[in-house]
Amino acid sequence: MNKKEITAINKNEYDVLFNQAVAEIHATRSLVARQLNSATTSIYWNLGKLLFEKQLAEGYGSGIVGQLSVDLKSKFPDMGLSPRNLWDMKRFYERYHLAGEKLRRCVAVLPWRHNLLLLSKIQSFEEVEFYANEAVTKGWSRDLLLNAIKMDHYAHVQKQIKSHNFNDTLSPVDADYANEVFKDTYNLGFLGITENVKELELEKRLVEKIKSFVLELGKGFSFIGNQYRLEYNQKEYFVDMLFFHRGMQSLVAIELKIGSFKAEYVGKMNLYLSLLDKFEKGTNENPSVGIILCADKDHLDVEIALQDINKPIGVAEYQLLLPKEELQTLVLNELNANNEQPK
Repeated sequence: MNKKEITAINKNEYDVLFNQAVAEIHATRSLVARQLNSATTSIYWNLGKLLFEKQLAEGYGSGIVGQLSVDLKSKFPDMGLSPRNLWDMKRFYERYHLAGEKLRRCVAVLPWRHNLLLLSKIQSFEEVEFYANEAVTKGWSRDLLLNAIKMDHYAHVQKQIKSHNFNDTLSPVDADYANEVFKDTYNLGFLGITENVKELELEKRLVEKIKSFVLELGKGFSFIGNQYRLEYNQKEYFVDMLFFHRGMQSLVAIELKIGSFKAEYVGKMNLYLSLLDKFEKGTNENPSVGIILCADKDHLDVEIALQDINKPIGVAEYQLLLPKEELQTLVLNELNANNEQPK
């Protein structure tokens, strides 16, 4: 099919098809990576269980573990079976063997170095599950995970009050899912914006760094386009940014606002969602969801604006710059990165 044929069928439909294909490839690659991590972790888990059941402890058991390391490395030289790693496997099993199945599934798909970091930094099972989920869904490197822990990202999220009407406009299952997918605050510090910008400039910067923005949004999002054109009754409307969420099977419209939240933003978004559901939503897809991204919002203002609205809409804040303390932490981590030795 050539470019003329693409234009002839419908550019919007082709964009949806292309981006959903890209999302499928990314999802499959991510699944393969998780399966590899899970297989490695399963081996380490079972080795840790062996050491635990033999009641070996550092000190009197060091000689046995040292010899075991030498013999195992001779058979499996590429597996990282040093004495230190074997003791870490025992710690890993000790820590989680009595934990719930959900938590064990979370840590099973993490890279081993991520698990070692959680072992050394986090005590609460609830926090471990939170950080493990965040790392997997957002593709965090070990350094990003470390930064999140040092900035106490878990505590920050627990304090957030989410502003949306998902419980009133979606089925209970879909509402729970949407509540997990969408956040109250999005960090756009990766844009490097240090001065006031117009909404179109903010949108342009996000499109230029769309990969970073999709990672910040979370797992399952694929970008369809910006200034997405909708036409009805001989009038044109343009959605700032349109995405498709694979897990929710929903179109997601995002409107960007430079200033504080205003009630009229909800009416505009409600119209966009109606048009998307009428003309763009697939037969087997769920209702479209709208997110209004503002520099600031008042929860009570949002609550009254969403009252009696029958389309699922959420309102979130964004940060363009990292707070001073977080920025200092990132700088220090960068300076110390070369000195940090992987376990």
